[in-house]
Amino acid sequence: MSLPLQPPIKPALARSAKELPGGEGWRYEPKWDGFRTIAFRDGDSVYLQSRGGKQMNRYFPDVAAQLLAMPVERAVIDGEMIVVIDGVQEFDLLSQRIHPAASRVEKLARETPAAFVAFDVLAIDDDVLMDEPFSERRERLAELELGPVQLTPVAEDRDGAGQWLTGVSEGVIAKQAGAAYLPGERKGMVKIKRVRTADCVVVAFRMGKEEGTVGSLILGMYAEDGELRVVGHTSGFKASEKRELLDFLDPYRTGEQGSGEPSRWKSDEELVWEGLRPELVCEIAFDHITGDRIRHGAKFLRWRDDKPPRECEMDQLRN
Repeated sequence: MSLPLQPPIKPALARSAKELPGGEGWRYEPKWDGFRTIAFRDGDSVYLQSRGGKQMNRYFPDVAAQLLAMPVERAVIDGEMIVVIDGVQEFDLLSQRIHPAASRVEKLARETPAAFVAFDVLAIDDDVLMDEPFSERRERLAELELGPVQLTPVAEDRDGAGQWLTGVSEGVIAKQAGAAYLPGERKGMVKIKRVRTADCVVVAFRMGKEEGTVGSLILGMYAEDGELRVVGHTSGFKASEKRELLDFLDPYRTGEQGSGEPSRWKSDEELVWEGLRPELVCEIAFDHITGDRIRHGAKFLRWRDDKPPRECEMDQLRN
């Protein structure tokens, strides 16, 4: 490639924040739930670089084709690869692409195609733009003919950014308008995840590492067909709470036991669960979902003695 920038380039990163920063010096974009990617397009060549610096072309031939179809022929663009089904970003479907079999990758590319969303430009033709302020880079990006590549929307005030903290959105990325592009640094950019709450039935629990303690609670919700389905888990209790929980759960224990999928992070003992009568309801906070499951561990907020278990329905994950 004859571009002025060559892979790998560390992407600029965002630090976490709980609230949207305010002031005229900020710009706001939606947070995407996919694979951060720096795309290098040079004529008939495309190089898709992962956040960790690896080439991703073999896993995303459909995205490479989108970059090749751009009218602009020489550019380095920062963005994200995503898979969207019925308006919901599906990270698990994206992850399934990382597969050694080319036939499997091709099949998934047809069935659940990925898309590339552009949100920054680092170079155009022979001009490197990394030292330019973000507002200038954004303007240059918006002027490019991107063809099938999507351009991320941007808002110039907090009210406009609020739309990305509702519905099925993942949150907001706030960028300082005057910030340069700083590879690998968490300066001039913050991320605010959309935190949602839901009421869940506690369907089982796992024992903790210390004897006589609870490690995690397994959570369920009722689907449209009336079936109670597991949607995730919650852990992170204090040491005293882990001991108290075992006594609290004791009257609801059914004696039924099972084991989760093998894990490189947990021992076989830690994967064993014990069933509970579906009578306890708790409120949890969570951010990411994939399909009908909470992708990361949810945060326990409180018990809901006032909530009938049957009212803990799956549609909470989408609302």
